[in-house]
Amino acid sequence: MADITEQLEVAQQISDAISRPVCFGDHVDEDELSEELKELEQEELARELLHVGDKEEEPPVKLAHVPSTQLPAGPAPEADEDDEALKQLDEWVS
Repeated sequence: MADITEQLEVAQQISDAISRPVCFGDHVDEDELSEELKELEQEELARELLHVGDKEEEPPVKLAHVPSTQLPAGPAPEADEDDEALKQLDEWVS
């Protein structure tokens, strides 16, 4: 029974600690923070501008070689009956 009571007390202490408001940020000066942020951004920009050409370039991408010779001509496609019918229809309309 003593263990249960002790565990309940610990649980109550944890609950109190979690629910207690913490006074972070009560005395924060927004203007001061804004000025500090601007200074940090300027420092970062100056650092980047000093090292613009220092970065290594990426290696060029290797592309597949394209044949420089003429490709052999394949056999002419055979005319099927649809092509013949379309040809006759075209002649009939003209």
